[in-house]
Amino acid sequence: MTTKTFSLSKVRVLSVSLFLVVAVLISQAGAQGSKESDTDKTTLPALSEVESKYVCMINDQLFNNEQIPVEVEGKTYYGCCKMCEATLKNDPNSRESIDPVSNRKVDKAESIIGAEQNGSVYYFENETNLLNFNGNTNKDVE
Repeated sequence: MTTKTFSLSKVRVLSVSLFLVVAVLISQAGAQGSKESDTDKTTLPALSEVESKYVCMINDQLFNNEQIPVEVEGKTYYGCCKMCEATLKNDPNSRESIDPVSNRKVDKAESIIGAEQNGSVYYFENETNLLNFNGNTNKDVE
């Protein structure tokens, strides 16, 4: 019985370790997407507007399925796991981003979200900024 308990304990430790490694890799991918916003706009990929319920707002990543809704001060944010849910609830800075066009702070729950083909997302204060980011400055926007 000691052997089974010991083995189960090892499996739990390995599972938690694997989860943490994946979380770090996802975070690094999101950070890499942020660095791209500082580059020349002609090298940036075109973005597609996406619904916020498909975005983990901690990892700044688009998913195929709806994420966990997190209600904070009457606004709905989304996270992919319990850790992201806790971060959104407890860290006000996690609920903000910088619009790559205007360089102003935006509330992730109120922003227009654009996603790259690889799933990285950017947050915009309005649709005009998303279109400008894509180089579509001649389109009419209400």
